[in-house]
Amino acid sequence: MKKLVLVVACLVVSVGALMAQAVNRKPLPIIDVHVHAMKVSPGFAVEMCPWFLKDMPGSDPTQNLQTSSFLNKDCVDPLKPAKSDEEMEKAVLETMERLNMTIVAYGDPQILRKWKKAAPNRVIPGIGVSSPKDMTVQAFTDSLSSGFYKVMGEVAPQYQGLSPSDMSLDGYFAAAEKLNIPVGIHMGTGGNGMANLTQAKYRASLGSPFLLEDVLARHPKMKIWVMHAGYPMADEMIALMGANAYVYVDLAGFIWSYPQAEIHAYLKRLVQAGFGKRILYGTDFMVWPKLFETSMSVIENADFLSFEQKRDIFFNNAVRFFRLDESKFK
Repeated sequence: MKKLVLVVACLVVSVGALMAQAVNRKPLPIIDVHVHAMKVSPGFAVEMCPWFLKDMPGSDPTQNLQTSSFLNKDCVDPLKPAKSDEEMEKAVLETMERLNMTIVAYGDPQILRKWKKAAPNRVIPGIGVSSPKDMTVQAFTDSLSSGFYKVMGEVAPQYQGLSPSDMSLDGYFAAAEKLNIPVGIHMGTGGNGMANLTQAKYRASLGSPFLLEDVLARHPKMKIWVMHAGYPMADEMIALMGANAYVYVDLAGFIWSYPQAEIHAYLKRLVQAGFGKRILYGTDFMVWPKLFETSMSVIENADFLSFEQKRDIFFNNAVRFFRLDESKFK
């Protein structure tokens, strides 16, 4: 009887130790390569439905653009925005720690530096140029040379009516190539009714991945990742990646905007084409703290992806692309 009691006691201790280890074990690391560090604007900080572009009925030029049906707002559980910069910072820091997440972030320099100071090992800062009007090539080069910025992004000439291969941007790409800085370029969709609402210079045709060919030819050692995976131009994206070994994509933006079946179909197309090792997880995070989990669920629920393929998208591919030290994420 005493032996039985001793065995049971040992089993209880062993199970308890295993449970404690499970509770204390950190989640597997995640790298989000597309986060906007931005000040909270009351006009922008509104509730938003995930996959809000699942129904795009269009509008009419005689209607008020601010009240017409450009966005689907009919959902049970909309994402709640942060109401202040302080609330946003607290939410981002808490989420990064809880999910064992590192972010590649760009945007407002003041906000970015505060986040970096608060979580120095979880924030990789970036600086973007979308037009020569943003800053001079020399000022941009000096910023990269300072050592604070590790990434050139987000680069979004499409919103300025410019091709990414426009020669007015070439000096900036030359600086990134010389300093071995990875570049993130917005390509693809800009959202429903973008040219009608706020971005009159936006052209869908300027999101063609083929427009990157000339700048890649001029800068053959430059590593770029195509933001939004060039959606919806899968064939062009696949052709570009096939021709250029240093080109990756992220899934940001469209991953929480479009119908989930459409997102999965596009992602599956890229994986089927053989590019599962060059897909990066990204959110296009702005002011909705729960957007991280919402976006992750799309990858986690993709039953056509193996566990290894999901880990590649969430972490391994970014480690390789950004030349990070994997041991620091253990």
